Amino acid sequence: MKLQAKIALVTGAAGGIGSATARCFAREGAFVVLADIDREGCHRVLDQIVRDGGKGSCSVLDLTSEEAVVELFSGIRRDWGRLDILVNIAGGDCDPAAPVEGMDMERAMKNLDMNLKSCMLCCREAAKIMKPQAYGKIVNMSSLVYRGSPNQFSYSASKGGIYAFTRSIALALGPFGITANALAPALVEVDAFIRALGEGRWNALAKATAERYPLGRIATPDDVANAALFFASDDASFITGQILEISGGARL
Repeated sequence: MKLQAKIALVTGAAGGIGSATARCFAREGAFVVLADIDREGCHRVLDQIVRDGGKGSCSVLDLTSEEAVVELFSGIRRDWGRLDILVNIAGGDCDPAAPVEGMDMERAMKNLDMNLKSCMLCCREAAKIMKPQAYGKIVNMSSLVYRGSPNQFSYSASKGGIYAFTRSIALALGPFGITANALAPALVEVDAFIRALGEGRWNALAKATAERYPLGRIATPDDVANAALFFASDDASFITGQILEISGGARL
């Protein structure tokens, strides 16, 4: 097992990518702390992990709240005395498909809070635990649109910010034995997105997108989870400050 006896925190653990990552890490031997604002979803994923023989716990909180994040990490320090792995997956897009002149700044700021602020807060608190132990793996969730997007302006800004922030903490934390890397998926088949679009629109989007990707399909949550596992394991012990595009060859 690649993560035997490790303590791993996965944010956004009730979502499609987060739940796949939490289950993957548990199968690889980690005790997984699942963090999400969705109480029912978080406990549902934990139940799946336990049924499969894994171990974990649920922490229900708003990850944009500094006070709540500080409390989360204080609990981890109290209960375990260490944190080996942090995977920041929590986030979303509150202002999709808006024209430049039609950006809603309230929704744009919510995008920055959900994606970038939550990531920065968790990394800050994780560093306080990881630096003294001289070990840690941080995996942050960017997106292929970190390169830019014609209709996801604040979301792209938040995901580009995550990449820049990841490179910065890789430089700062490397001397303490801590790696920091980012994942940049293209379109991923997740239930929340399918529900938001409706099945008909989703099927049309997925088909059109898959036809543009050299590998001929879109990503699954497990594709992203497996990439997170690589960065979180000692297989990637000499890799830091990088962004891995999980894209089926999109934008080559």
